[in-house]
Amino acid sequence: PLVVFFLPLLPVLGSFLPAHNPNVTMAKPAPEAKIIMMRAVGGEVASAATLAPKVGPLGMSPKKIGEDIAKATADWKGLKVTVKLTVINRQATVEMVPASSSLVMKALDEPVRNRKEEKNVVHDGNITLDQVIEIARTMRERSLARELSGTVREILGTCFSIGCTVNGEHPRELSLKIKNGEVPIPAE
Repeated sequence: PLVVFFLPLLPVLGSFLPAHNPNVTMAKPAPEAKIIMMRAVGGEVASAATLAPKVGPLGMSPKKIGEDIAKATADWKGLKVTVKLTVINRQATVEMVPASSSLVMKALDEPVRNRKEEKNVVHDGNITLDQVIEIARTMRERSLARELSGTVREILGTCFSIGCTVNGEHPRELSLKIKNGEVPIPAE
């Protein structure tokens, strides 16, 4: 019964369908960017075994990506850093994403260590409050604090967890002074 109803409408429905034209080509969709975030040791080639599950399905060589990451993170030799891989048309661009712990460790200016031999290193150095404020300005866009002083206090918490001092003071004491208004922090 339903088929009988639609049979008289077939010529009408056919006029709404587009005719096949061999001269018209369809526009190709824009290439989609794939973003891969991962932690890597700066200046070292990541093992192909860890990169293969991430970049293999995209049709890329893990060895080449590992070399690109090592080249892009050469300034951060020996430090764990977060890397952002943006893949478009099987071409990867490597970008460093700053982490507060990596920035604090870099500010400590410690010598490069052999990670396989030296374990459980204590980072008992000292950095200045100006360095902490600069790190806070770098991390400002990723911070949830309303003001720069809140971001500075977040970085002081990172200093506490790493084990370093700020201006010769314990980071927790300096954070309380900032909270009470005893130590002025610029607005932005």
